[in-house]
Amino acid sequence: MYALKSLRAEDLESLRGNGEGQRKSQDRIYDYDVYNDLGAPDLSISLSRPVLGGEQHPYPRRCRTGRPMSTKDPLSETRTILPFYIPCDEDFSEIKTVQFGARTLYSVLHAVIPILKSALSGRDKFPLFTHIDLLFNEGVNVPPVEGGIASALPRLVKGVETAKAVIKFETPETLDRDKFSWFRDEEFCRQMLAGLNPCSIQLVTEWPLMSKLDPEIYGPPESAITKEIVQQEIGGCMTFDEALAQKKLFILDFHDLLLPYVNKVRQLEGTTLYGSRTLLFLTSSGTLRPVAIELTRPPSDGKPQWKHVYTPTWDATGAWLWKLAKAHVLSHDSAYHQLVSHWLRSHCVTEPYIIATNRHLSQMHPINRLLVPHFRYTMQINALARLALINAGGIIESTFAPGKYCMQLCSDAYDQLWRFDHEALPADLISRGLAVEDPTAPHGVKLAIEDYPFANDGLLIFDAIKQWAASYVNYYYPQANLVESDEELQAWWNDIRTVGHGDKKDEPWWPELKTQDDLIRIVSTIMWVCSGHHSAVNFGQYDFAGYFPNRPTIARTKMPDEDPTAEDWQTFLKRPEDVLLSCFPSQIQATQVMSVLDVLSSHSPDEEYIGANIEPAWEAEPAIKAAFEEFQGRLNQLEGIIDLRNSDPLLKNRSGAGLVPYQLLKPYSENGVTGKGVPNSISI
Repeated sequence: MYALKSLRAEDLESLRGNGEGQRKSQDRIYDYDVYNDLGAPDLSISLSRPVLGGEQHPYPRRCRTGRPMSTKDPLSETRTILPFYIPCDEDFSEIKTVQFGARTLYSVLHAVIPILKSALSGRDKFPLFTHIDLLFNEGVNVPPVEGGIASALPRLVKGVETAKAVIKFETPETLDRDKFSWFRDEEFCRQMLAGLNPCSIQLVTEWPLMSKLDPEIYGPPESAITKEIVQQEIGGCMTFDEALAQKKLFILDFHDLLLPYVNKVRQLEGTTLYGSRTLLFLTSSGTLRPVAIELTRPPSDGKPQWKHVYTPTWDATGAWLWKLAKAHVLSHDSAYHQLVSHWLRSHCVTEPYIIATNRHLSQMHPINRLLVPHFRYTMQINALARLALINAGGIIESTFAPGKYCMQLCSDAYDQLWRFDHEALPADLISRGLAVEDPTAPHGVKLAIEDYPFANDGLLIFDAIKQWAASYVNYYYPQANLVESDEELQAWWNDIRTVGHGDKKDEPWWPELKTQDDLIRIVSTIMWVCSGHHSAVNFGQYDFAGYFPNRPTIARTKMPDEDPTAEDWQTFLKRPEDVLLSCFPSQIQATQVMSVLDVLSSHSPDEEYIGANIEPAWEAEPAIKAAFEEFQGRLNQLEGIIDLRNSDPLLKNRSGAGLVPYQLLKPYSENGVTGKGVPNSISI
């Protein structure tokens, strides 16, 4: 036994390395570093980016690569050595079938997007909405495409000939079911509960709405949305005070996160920004209705703060201003979704968990065996994201509203908003006021919005995960003192808190790790983030955002009434549709995003879904095998439960004419873009 323990310690020590030297592809070393490789100052000083991680820009840590530092910026690592190092155990390049996701994404980033840029060079906005439809009906004629790329991307590349090829996009399900759904206010609201980013809406608990930013810099903190505006919009349903007291008012609030970037972003070419608040009212039918949108620009160039409230209206001018205001809010929500709900809260925060697990939990440790299926291929995908998605001048910066400030904004969100103890689904819902603890409720929480598809389906999965984790943990740790005395386990949790997430090491909200319940809480949170949370914000991307008017990633022009010239205002009055199309992403931006989202939304043919396959180590223990089979049975039941919910006419947020049924948390899926399926891990 002593010899085995000694070998385990020796192996873990080798996995930790000594923090020195440049990593080679054959290395099996897990070490931490800051995000100092997103910029490319050696190519151009304009591509320099701040280091993320540390006191100035708090951020989770990534895997250390040890590449040489830039000669032009000694704080930045060079990006010339490709591909980026990841430990060889994390690299799936030798496994043919598992290559599907990464290989296809690589083909899009390095072949399809340059071809699209060339084919659409010189074009700006879509002249008419019918030209957007042509992307699905006829496609974009491009130069000949290499046969291997065409075979890897059959959904995108069509009609390959010697003279030309066509990049043609599949029709997203939202567009296929209801071509005008993106235009409707009720769908705008419904998608906050059953769409791509269902984890940002919050309950309004205080009035008036107030900013926490410095008024000396950003102007008066009180919102321009008044009681009178709210009362006018909710009409005779109830009084404002009743709506607030009865928890009927909800908000999508990007005001304080975005406002510090407004003036900086406005100096960039081809984009603009506001701070925004969107107020919503919960109707008696359980659906949300928009009340008001507030857009704010801080003081700039000697001008005072500008803020304006837009409301749904029946006059032509007001109706078009309302549509433009919604486009701005959607661009904010798209950026928040991609940078925070998706990248930060799943991909980014998980990398330290993976590194710590390999540094401190031996391969035979039961918690290592429990978590490994939830970590497969994530570091490979994250390295590819650093290479071409979140890097300076990459897809995210080129196509989302904050531009070069995207990742800095992501760091702010981590600093201000991220808490490990709020990442489990019930805790997340409670933190946003969307639920309260209730021991008599089915999942221990009572929802503020009963028909909340993401929450209702997610709680089923989260409870199944937690019960499986409880059975597993209690088997291996039958007494509480075994958790606290497990040296590997304690080192693992300490590493996550003080190194991997070291910029938050002093926060009081980190859970202790002393008892079985503590361990169950921690591992079930990690398992949920890697499976259910990531699936909810990832696999619907093409269906909901493939038709970009439904979710524009950028708003390129200011509201026409912010500081209108006579000419601009007349243009808006004469051709408001042109103004909206000019605000939307350009043709190059839209097609780039669509190409990437098509791949990110796709399941690999060999996807490993939650609860589908038992690990050999679990099967070898009869008690663990029985617990897993129970877990598997609960997940199998979810398929039918979700189908019943989607066919219930009383659940108006998931059932109705032209609505895309909410299936993102159905555990299993066929391969391809299906809008459902929950893999074990963040594998794309």
